[in-house]
Amino acid sequence: MISMLHTDIPSPADIKALADVRAEPAVSIYVPTSPVPMGPEGAGRDKLAVKNAFKEAAAQLEAAGQGQEAVGALESHVEELLADEGFWRYLSTSLAVFLTTDSIRTYRLPNRLSEAVEVSDRFFLTPLLRAVTFPHTAFVLALAQNSVRLIEISPDAPPAPVQLDSLPADIESALGAALTEDTEPSLRLVGEEGKKVRLRQFARAVDRGLRPLLTGRTEPLILAATEPLSSIYRAVNSYAHLADDDIDGNPEGLPDSELDRAAREVLDRIYRQQVEDVRQRLEDGTTNQHAALDLQQVARAATYGAVETLLVDIDGQLPGLVDEQDGTVTLHEDGDALDHGVLDEIARRVLLTGGRVLAVRAEDIPEGASAAAVLRFPV
Repeated sequence: MISMLHTDIPSPADIKALADVRAEPAVSIYVPTSPVPMGPEGAGRDKLAVKNAFKEAAAQLEAAGQGQEAVGALESHVEELLADEGFWRYLSTSLAVFLTTDSIRTYRLPNRLSEAVEVSDRFFLTPLLRAVTFPHTAFVLALAQNSVRLIEISPDAPPAPVQLDSLPADIESALGAALTEDTEPSLRLVGEEGKKVRLRQFARAVDRGLRPLLTGRTEPLILAATEPLSSIYRAVNSYAHLADDDIDGNPEGLPDSELDRAAREVLDRIYRQQVEDVRQRLEDGTTNQHAALDLQQVARAATYGAVETLLVDIDGQLPGLVDEQDGTVTLHEDGDALDHGVLDEIARRVLLTGGRVLAVRAEDIPEGASAAAVLRFPV
């Protein structure tokens, strides 16, 4: 049994598929929701938020001249979603809904996102990119000889124990299988060297036990363990996203809430370093034309597939259009169903040309820019 919070964080392939959609109309809805399982009254509040958001979208569509047939097709998707009681029983911290006349896609996200409704001929993805860029989700492996705990960390919910049947409960429960698989019958496990052999067997059993959950995932795994078990586990670990930093102290004496607090500090350091690495590359790139800070230049580079990594302001709102051929930006005073939002369109083009997009706060972008790009080649 695997027990976790109810999230559907989109994969890179999911994001690219959403970015590739061109449909008229395309409606994007983001609403905050409650991750705590609720009765009819609580679920009704979340349903009402989606219903009201769609009413706003329908008004925009009608103002843009969309016919009743298209609006009706979108509304039927929403009504079917609202009628799905099982879906509303298990939510996360935010809900993203993407609608065309032919389809509806939903994602339950762990980030607390602001309410938003966007109507265009493509989806509004910047808030979703924030959930992928810095999800602040992770797993904590609290590893000791007498206990093994796995805890899921999410941005706006308490730490959640993960019940994983394949994970040994302690060294005693793991050692029988480990001895059978990892040692020769003639090997004498005595003294200090024997202890290390047993710890390696235990660590390998834990690593194997995590694979049903972690295979194909990208969330950081944060280790809470003391020496020598910490170093031994790192030596046998097969998960590519094991965090460099440990949580200090014997995890057996730490409650889940303390592990949660310490894990968030580790995540903050991981994400700060990611942004700092990109900022340094931007600074280095200004000397050889491999960086762009001007909005027009960034849009042009995105259009020609020259952007390797994009920093974009998650809260930036720049209504307008980006020319399909040369990337020329035309800003509008107010947004409507006829434009697509300049920053979101730049991000979309970067994704479709294989670039990396980091949706960040304004203060993380150099020189007060709303977007900045590390370039594959000068444009």
